[in-house]
Amino acid sequence: MARQFMKGNDAIILGALAAGCRSYYGYPITPASEIAHAAALHFPALGGVFIQAESEIAAINMVYGTAGMGIRTMTASSSPGFSLKQEGLSYIAGAELPCVVVNIVRGGPGLGNIAPEQADYFQITKGGGHGNYRLVALAPNGAQEMCDLTMLAFDLADKYRTPACIMADGITGQMMEVVDIPEPKTVPYDHTSWCARGDSETRMNLISSIFLEPEDLEQHNLKLDKKYQQITAAETRYEEYRTDDADLIVVAYGVVSRIVYSTIDQAREEGLKVGLLRPITVWPFPSEPIRKLADSAKSFLAVELSTGQMIEDVKLAVEGRCPVHFYGRSGGMVPGGREILEQYRAILAGGTH
Repeated sequence: MARQFMKGNDAIILGALAAGCRSYYGYPITPASEIAHAAALHFPALGGVFIQAESEIAAINMVYGTAGMGIRTMTASSSPGFSLKQEGLSYIAGAELPCVVVNIVRGGPGLGNIAPEQADYFQITKGGGHGNYRLVALAPNGAQEMCDLTMLAFDLADKYRTPACIMADGITGQMMEVVDIPEPKTVPYDHTSWCARGDSETRMNLISSIFLEPEDLEQHNLKLDKKYQQITAAETRYEEYRTDDADLIVVAYGVVSRIVYSTIDQAREEGLKVGLLRPITVWPFPSEPIRKLADSAKSFLAVELSTGQMIEDVKLAVEGRCPVHFYGRSGGMVPGGREILEQYRAILAGGTH
């Protein structure tokens, strides 16, 4: 297996290529632009398709068309551009089409800035477009996971016929690390039973998300909801660190989780029993593991690059059994280890933060 020093954004494209994706439609936007640059370099060289669309709206609808052919396809953007994709994502989810979308989150609202945030959490995990749908959402915390979780996203999208999202912050996209480049894999899914390719084999298949009769649309929504329940039961992913005896459980994902990892051992050296639960899937959210930890922990702390979004899911999972605290930075500000340690000390000493 080859190893290479690269940005997290570049690692996404290597993961996509290894997963068998050969079609990319997108529009460059900082801090996600390297994804489009890498796709433009590698996809045509391997016989694939790269199109710089005239807009984000055009890009997501190109993905819609290619996904309808049962071909692995993707797009990527950053926060303002991802907002423009929401209508298309709702159509794709409603038509039950597999694809991968990437959001390298930057500061907002509005144009904001190009510094890292996690403030698109609501948009990604609650369904940013209209209707009753969900996005499978994976949150890498380093360049290797940018590659590996992209490969997983394609498999989950195909397995459940649903769009899957990579949600990463600007730091994770721009940081450079050594990545073990995976071997290409065979696409394990045959979609001829439902895809529409304009040939005799798929002639009778229809791709649509419109159900004019209320009874029919309700049944379709119930079908989607059952699928989302299956995804929650089978595909929730998370990581725990030193939670067995922890009085304080920190919940953090993405680059913030890496900062928290570095503080856990320091806290333990001070006699502070702190542990980490890191969501790898932010949807489905690891509610059940948090619920179990709430039986023994004294309190929780959600640390985010936002003014508070994931904390709502933590509170729902804890179900009021112990306090849930919050610490966040926004606008592109990233917390340091010292300030996070101060939060641990204050909470475990009985302070309020």
